[in-house]
Amino acid sequence: MARESTRNMSTTLDGGNSIEPVTAAPFCSGPEPQWFAAYTCANHEKRVAGQLADRAIPCYLPLYESLRRWKDRRKRIERPLFPGYVFVQISARDRLRIVQLPSVVRLISFGQGPVAVPEEDITTIRLCLEKKWRMEPHPFLKTGQRVRVAHGALEGAEGILVRKKGMFRLVLSVGLIMRSVAVEIDSSDVEPIQLTRPFSKPRNCRDARCG
Repeated sequence: MARESTRNMSTTLDGGNSIEPVTAAPFCSGPEPQWFAAYTCANHEKRVAGQLADRAIPCYLPLYESLRRWKDRRKRIERPLFPGYVFVQISARDRLRIVQLPSVVRLISFGQGPVAVPEEDITTIRLCLEKKWRMEPHPFLKTGQRVRVAHGALEGAEGILVRKKGMFRLVLSVGLIMRSVAVEIDSSDVEPIQLTRPFSKPRNCRDARCG
């Protein structure tokens, strides 16, 4: 698997891979710090992370290693795993400190205000990087064979199983920002999630309540 290193962008900016998972949580207005997604100007993710670090605001910038090819050379570079987004840990009442920063467009919000990123999502993707598993952006998926990891460090994590070039990958979707990432996984470590079928009335039911 490709080399991955994990580093919190709130404490260092000299490279290092970091990650955040996401599914929308309810609107938050309380004083306790939570994770939020800051939408940045194009290609300004590292600049925003630097501005946040300079202000001692906890942030997390997901990075992955990519091979860049030129005519005369090749070079491995680090790119944002979720292009256009940096994750910040603040209380909702401090959101103005974020949106007033240069290169920050807005915090991802619905209706009343910013929507928090669930902590468990962040934990899952962080774990993938800490284990140095190969991760990369993946087209956003909402449908497909949903599976649950039954064994290993990711036990309990859920996602969509896909196959590419003979390798199985678990696609973790970030619903809040409509982005997905894929991590390579052994197909024997996952099990299908059995969806509960909606109740259907018996065909021969004569009770008036059956309509």
